[in-house]
This record gives sequence, structure tokens and C-alpha cells, in this order.
Amino acid sequence: MADLFDDMPLSPEPAGRSAHRPLADRIRPRRLAEVIGQGAILGPDGPLGAMLGAGSLSSLILWGPPGVGKTTIARLLADQTERDFVQISAIFSGVPELRKVFDTARLHYRQGRGTLLFVEEIHRFNKAQQDSFLPHMEDGTILLVGATTENPSFELNAALLSRAQVIVLKRLELADLELLAQRAEREMDRALPLTGEAREALLAMADGDGRAALNLIEQVMAWKVERPLGTDELSRRLMRRAAKYDKGGDEHYNLISALHKSVRGSDPDAALYWLARMLEGGEDPRYLARRITRMAIEDIGLADPAAQRHCLDAWALYERLGSPEGELALAQAVIYLALAPKSNAGYAAYKAARAEARKTGSLMPPAHILNAPTRLMKDQGYGAGYAYDHDAEDGFSGQNYFPDGMKRPVLYTPVERGFERELKKRLDWFVSQRLKRGG
Repeated sequence: MADLFDDMPLSPEPAGRSAHRPLADRIRPRRLAEVIGQGAILGPDGPLGAMLGAGSLSSLILWGPPGVGKTTIARLLADQTERDFVQISAIFSGVPELRKVFDTARLHYRQGRGTLLFVEEIHRFNKAQQDSFLPHMEDGTILLVGATTENPSFELNAALLSRAQVIVLKRLELADLELLAQRAEREMDRALPLTGEAREALLAMADGDGRAALNLIEQVMAWKVERPLGTDELSRRLMRRAAKYDKGGDEHYNLISALHKSVRGSDPDAALYWLARMLEGGEDPRYLARRITRMAIEDIGLADPAAQRHCLDAWALYERLGSPEGELALAQAVIYLALAPKSNAGYAAYKAARAEARKTGSLMPPAHILNAPTRLMKDQGYGAGYAYDHDAEDGFSGQNYFPDGMKRPVLYTPVERGFERELKKRLDWFVSQRLKRGG
């Protein structure tokens, strides 16, 4: 099975269907082979194709962005496996609705009929509601197919995930959307009244969402024009869709991860792109200011101590200027961080110190570095033998400051980049002097 099915004609539409239905419904695939863009999972070597080929379809979680065919695939799976198709939404369904579905499915099961239960937005069910599916999945009453746009690892409980296979659907590429457009033109028996550039711009507006693409195409087909429209005319007539961005969901974490790793990878162009994507999606610039400052601490550290100050200044500038001028300060901070020398030596040293502290948390400091404000404490040896570093000729006594009997760990290992190169020279000198003086 090919990845794209442009050469494959749609199955004949059943008689009596109205041409006044929405375009997306009129050209909905009626066989799995007609689904566009998901050949990697539907092909004979893909997870769904292999299951169907072996006649052993299991419960599924379809994870992917909107408009990539989750509902269509679920419906066609029911048809191909000769099960009743029941569709519910976790947004509008509760325990009473679920109980009715399970009771009906159990009755059909006793009559020898299977039920494929398709649950939209399954991640919106709470843990108890998700658990209610388990006995009915185990005894074969239902074959569950859940659809979610959120990461199942975070949103679905382990018991449900252990009984279902997660299938990842990908966003549609521009080539996939073009095939949808051609299918729509065949259905409507006319071409889109757009120039080549405008046609590509229209499909780009859909942002990988097949349903959105068909809705846009239907709008354009309704226009009465005498000649193909160009990109500028299209833009005036049609508003660009807002980018898909959920500030509390997967997209939020995916994009901040992309921004952080672009900065760490010293790529200012990529870092600016992901910053812009988040701002265009409506992300709070204050959140970005905080995360950018964290990048300076974690990935640049003492290789360029000015980086942290630069981020704090950009944060303060945003607070003073607001949007959109203040966002420029954040952009400049991102550029600075991307081009700064990188070191996570301070970050790694801090984590190592915390781990060491957890292992040795009850050890006392050595007595010679303890203050002795009372006679009793002096009698106990507090402060005895302490060497005041400023009295040493080179300002360094070389004494031990770790607990007595504790093996001295090496926590901070500076890199040979940026200002940290200078810190490494200083550290190496102190280490050599400490060894000479037995500290």
C-alpha cells in the first residue's frame, strides 16, 4: 500500500446521499486504501495493516493532531472488521452514557455482534472513567479505539495503555493536502479558481489539517470569479487560520523544547523561529523570559556570566515596554544566548553536589571551620587550627573544608570555552596548591 493514494478512485457513493453535505463529509474515504497521508501505519508493514492482515485487531489509541483522519480510520476499521460503530465524545459523556454504551455492547456481544467504541478526546476522561473501560475490553464486549491530540503517556492511565496499542498519526504534508484538493476538484467537477502560488498558499493555511483544508477549499469554490485569483487577492478574501498552539498541552512543551535545544545548539535562526512560533501562538512573553533566563543558567553558565544579566535586562525591558516592543528584547536575548560560549559545568556541578549531599547529609563540618562563641565549644575543639586565608602569603591556606573522613569529590569541571577557560586556570592552580599543602 503506497503512502499516498492519489491514483486510487474513491468507492462509489451510496445512492441517496445529498450533494449538499459539507465537502469534507462528501469525500470522506469509504475504504482504508483511500485514506491520504497515513500509509506508514496502514500499509501491509505498518502496525494497523499488519493487524488487519493477521485478522487480530486490538484496542487502539490514535494519537495525532486534528484533521489527520482519526475518526475516519476508526469508522473504516469497524466496517472492515464487521463491528457496530459507536462514537462518543469524552467532552459530552459521563458515567450514565458510558453505562448505556456498555449495556448495549454486551447485549450485541451475546447476539454474536462486535462493537467498536470510538472515543473522541479520550484524554478528557478522568482516571475512574478510563478504568471503567477495562473489564469490557478484557472480556471482548468492546474494541476500544480512543482518539487524542495529547501525549497518551501523560494523559492516559497505565492500565488502559497496557491494554491498547498507541498508533501515532502524522500531520498532513503539503503533498497530502494537494491530493485532497484534487479529490475535492473531482467531486465538485471543477478546478480551484486560484493561481499556482495562491493554491499553495491556501493549502499552507490549513497547517497540516485535512479537514481545515477542505473547509477552505469549499469556501473558495463558492466564490464567483471570472479568472484565477492570485495570492494577494486570496489573502484579502480569506483570513489565515491561527496556528495550532495549546499553551497547556503538548505543543507548548514541544516548542519550548525546540527553542531551548536550538539555543543550546548555537543556532540563532532556529531559536528565533521557535520563539516567534510561540509568540504567534499566544504564549505569555513572561513565561518565555523566565525560560530564556533558565537557558542562560543551564547551558551557558560561567562560560559567559554576562548572559544571565542580559536575560534579566531583557525581562525587565519587556515589563517596561510591553508588547510588541518588549518582545524584541527577548528576541535579542535569544540571539545572544545562541551565540554565547556554552557550558553546563556549573549546572552539572550543582546536581552532583545535591546528590553528594543526599548521600552524606548527616556528616558534620570539620571542627576547625566551626565558630566557637562559647567556652564549651572551644573546649570541644571548635575553631582549633583554623587558618585565616587572608593571612597566607598568596591568600590561600589549602585547608580541607569537607567533613572529616569524607573522600573529597570533584564536582565542578569547567570547560575550555569562554570565560570558563579563565576559571579553569584558577581552579587548576588551587588544586595544585592544595595538593602541595596537604589540604
